[in-house]
Amino acid sequence: MHTLLIADDHPLFREALMHVIDTALTAPEILEAGTLDDTLTLATAHEEIDLILLDINMPGMHGLEGLSRLRQQAPTIPVVIISAEEDKQTVLRALDQGAAGFIAKSSAREEMTSALQQILEGEVYLPASIMRQSPALVHSKPKPQLSPDLLFSLTRKQLLVLERMVQGDSNKQIAAHLNIAETTVKAHVSAILSKLGVHNRVQAILAASELDFSTLTRR
Repeated sequence: MHTLLIADDHPLFREALMHVIDTALTAPEILEAGTLDDTLTLATAHEEIDLILLDINMPGMHGLEGLSRLRQQAPTIPVVIISAEEDKQTVLRALDQGAAGFIAKSSAREEMTSALQQILEGEVYLPASIMRQSPALVHSKPKPQLSPDLLFSLTRKQLLVLERMVQGDSNKQIAAHLNIAETTVKAHVSAILSKLGVHNRVQAILAASELDFSTLTRR
């Protein structure tokens, strides 16, 4: 059974999100908070929380300052930003400060359900619109540099998986597109992160965002 904390000051949205969680998970335990102080109190009192869904605009947050406080006081609990704001720079700053992902409040139920499942499996989730970043955004974000040796250390299948990651596909979507098992995709993703020397999925995507995969995958 999973325990989740919904931290949002709008009761109607918390109720709607509860229905999404009930669809995504089996018999979840759901805690609620409407301010940052309440969120901090619950997070420190309930070490069993598996995930915090955090609105960056609720009382006490002051934008991403609240996220930093929460990560400091409850560093072992994954935090996902869930917000009506979809500014790409804000999203990337949240990831820099330790967020495990970002879910837009405008997302469809199916997308939210998939996002929650991915995050609870240890993946970093971002909407496809954020994954498919514009060149200006990519250049504004410091990213690991990939040497030719690192690229040639990837197998052709790993390059195909990395290409789909850059396009914003989830592991399930990659598995369907490449006609392989989802567990195989996860193994490829782990190998990709290790070989490229990056810590998470987002860093890999940023590093590979300008690669010409049509050339690489023909080798």
